[in-house]
Amino acid sequence: MNFDYNSTRPKLILAEYGRNVQNMVDYICTLPTKEERNKHAQIVIDMMGVLNPHLRDVSDFKHKLWDHLQIISDFKLDIDSPYPIATAKSVKHEVEHLGYPQHSIKFKHYGFTVEKMIDKALKVTDESKREQMVIGIANFMKMAYLTWNKDSVSDELIIQDLKELSGYQLTLPEGTVLTKLDFKTPPPGNRVKGPATTNSGGNNNNNSNNNNSSSGYQSKGSGGSKPRMSNNNNNMKRNNFGSNNNNNNNRNRKPQNNYNNKRG
Repeated sequence: MNFDYNSTRPKLILAEYGRNVQNMVDYICTLPTKEERNKHAQIVIDMMGVLNPHLRDVSDFKHKLWDHLQIISDFKLDIDSPYPIATAKSVKHEVEHLGYPQHSIKFKHYGFTVEKMIDKALKVTDESKREQMVIGIANFMKMAYLTWNKDSVSDELIIQDLKELSGYQLTLPEGTVLTKLDFKTPPPGNRVKGPATTNSGGNNNNNSNNNNSSSGYQSKGSGGSKPRMSNNNNNMKRNNFGSNNNNNNNRNRKPQNNYNNKRG
């Protein structure tokens, strides 16, 4: 018994169309007349469009399908195409090799950019502008040196390396002090914050206490706010309570004059 496995079948040229389309294209190539090939090719083109509807959003949808038909047939299908027939040279482009740049850097911790800047400075004829460029290059060299070596570096070493890289054509005046450049942004914890506004004499605490007492609400943990009667409200209740007692006593008390007259 012979079993048919995918590993024993020919490799699919365009796997997104499936094995059936591949077999149909191979069958079209065996047809004797061009009329039959054209008729069957149109049917296969319609089927390929149904199997891959995402290609409808691509510009020149039909043109791409006819090109895929030629690719599936390994460019052996002889038919009348409404578009220029695709060939192996027009479809398969040779990839150009991109060469990796090779530079012989004398001091690798400075990088190749420093050497390019030195060559640029050597071409400057203005002495003042040239001196400013040399100072800028030396400061950049010091920054690049500190990225590899965190210890302090002397300015004499940077100036000596600058002389060697420039072929002893670029020098700095004696007593030149190089600045330490740092292009890194400080971490969030080290950023300078603005001055905090504070009131002297503890006015903030007094104001907060007054606000709490006047608002009539007292915060209690994280469970929200609980209403609290203020001192003024308590005093008003006490005064009202006292006035009510006095009124009741006055009502129950009988006038003395009328009592004495009746008694007499």
